[in-house]
Amino acid sequence: MEIIAHRGASYDAPENTVTSAKLGWAQGADAVEIDIHGAPAGIIVIHDDTTDRTTNRSFPVAGLTEEQRLSCDAGSWKGPQFAGERLPVLGEILEAMPSGGRLVIEVKKPSAFPPLPEALNASGHAPGQFMIIAFDPDIAARARQALPESKVLRLASHEPENPTHHIDELIRVSREAGLDGLNLSRRWPITAELVRKVHDAGLFLYVWTVDDAGEARRLKEAGVDGITTNRPGWLREHLSQPPRSEPDAGSPQ
Repeated sequence: MEIIAHRGASYDAPENTVTSAKLGWAQGADAVEIDIHGAPAGIIVIHDDTTDRTTNRSFPVAGLTEEQRLSCDAGSWKGPQFAGERLPVLGEILEAMPSGGRLVIEVKKPSAFPPLPEALNASGHAPGQFMIIAFDPDIAARARQALPESKVLRLASHEPENPTHHIDELIRVSREAGLDGLNLSRRWPITAELVRKVHDAGLFLYVWTVDDAGEARRLKEAGVDGITTNRPGWLREHLSQPPRSEPDAGSPQ
């Protein structure tokens, strides 16, 4: 089971920064996950639609200029030791990516996609080192066409009342689009039977965001292909130990 660092090693460092990404790889994560938006300043690595929560400035990301980006301190909110951490563009993460490292890229908005294939193809990293994930099925389908050698997974939150989020429907739409798998919220009732259904359809199954070692062990036993966590090093260490009663890490989702 792969362990993916959620927004980097975001329990220990400011999320979606070069420092957090480097730490995720250093902690032994199989891959680092980041979020991207399109902006005048380029492909911005950030989760939210604004810079308010994770920087010292307040800008809408969709209109972010290079001058505004460079004025953002993306580290101080996490701790004084991260003061001055820059709000990165994708190219800075790609430059920090180690040889043989892997990167999972969540495309948050359609505006981020047009320049993405060119940036990845020019990075010097092999296409197989990238995985694209998206909630928007149209973005996922576009990624499948533009990046045929990279894995592409459909993200889905647990919405029992939403017919488009029934597991059979997600499988059907993903197979029709030629996607490689599903990436489901941990709130889904993920059992060995559900995992088997996804695998029997020829799809991978990943789960986000898991910071509890007991839950991670259960998912591993159920057969999931990978989990995303804020604490990759901590979780790998706990999974290597015999099962015992382990408290939830209490990390934000």
